Amino acid sequence: MSNIKAFQESSFDEDVLRAPGPVLVDFYADWCGPCKMMTPVVDEIAEKYGDRLVVGKLDVDQNAAIAQRYQVMGIPTLGYFAGGKLVDRLVGFPGPAAVRAFVEKNLQSPAA
Repeated sequence: MSNIKAFQESSFDEDVLRAPGPVLVDFYADWCGPCKMMTPVVDEIAEKYGDRLVVGKLDVDQNAAIAQRYQVMGIPTLGYFAGGKLVDRLVGFPGPAAVRAFVEKNLQSPAA
């Protein structure tokens, strides 16, 4: 199917913060309409950039402490992590082209 990981509170530090490369986290909830619009774009990013970027989803309802730790106030939020830190975020669903541009910009940055 896809290369999308399911991130959980219990393994977040290991899976995301200690990852050897950059990680894109899709903070979402099942009831969120814009989150559902984001899903196919995130799937596409995982397919296209899977060799350079770990892509996963984190359900904010089931993992509220992680969402609070990173001050996720609105969903969907994409969090771009590199070197154990949240280095950029995209809040809301601005459309597929803007999401792709967000990922490409971060992959080209020195932090990646």
